[in-house]
Amino acid sequence: MKKIKLKLLGLSYSQSQIGSYVLVLSETKGDRKLPIIIKPVDAQYIALKLEGMETPHPLTQDLFKSFTDALDADVNEIYIHSLIEGIFYAKIMLTNVIDTHEIDCVIGDAISLSLLYKCPIYASSTVMDMAGIYMSDDGEVTEDQQEKNHTERDTKGIVTIEDLEKMLEKAVENEEYEIAKQLKDRIDQLKSV
Repeated sequence: MKKIKLKLLGLSYSQSQIGSYVLVLSETKGDRKLPIIIKPVDAQYIALKLEGMETPHPLTQDLFKSFTDALDADVNEIYIHSLIEGIFYAKIMLTNVIDTHEIDCVIGDAISLSLLYKCPIYASSTVMDMAGIYMSDDGEVTEDQQEKNHTERDTKGIVTIEDLEKMLEKAVENEEYEIAKQLKDRIDQLKSV
């Protein structure tokens, strides 16, 4: 699957979801933007990093950095690999002298860590095709971009029942029973249609 390099374009208060913030990522070679709703605590950390400000005490991301420094590890990249029912899923690509590891991560933490480690952010072409919006960096949308945005997106079948069943197996294996129940309910709902 093709990876598309992104950059952090902006952060603002969400008008549609009270108490949340919108993080906007932009293709480095293209004009699609990826708006992502994040939690206030993630937005606060990102805003501090963007402004070059330090916190009076270490936050969770700083603790993570201390662990990786102590273990001689580094975060090489952030990869936004999928979008399922409006939720972005990301991985942290972590390496040490011997191994490379992929660690699942909440999107807000992933972006926070990308700023802390100064590492690149990538998204799968599927994620960008599903959620990317064509517009200029200043928020203007040309007629051509408007037409591209209104073409029907083929989201049906991107996450199949088989995919959900594999996720269910993994959730049960990891003893994440609440997630497993939600996945089972969704599978049952899709099978009944």
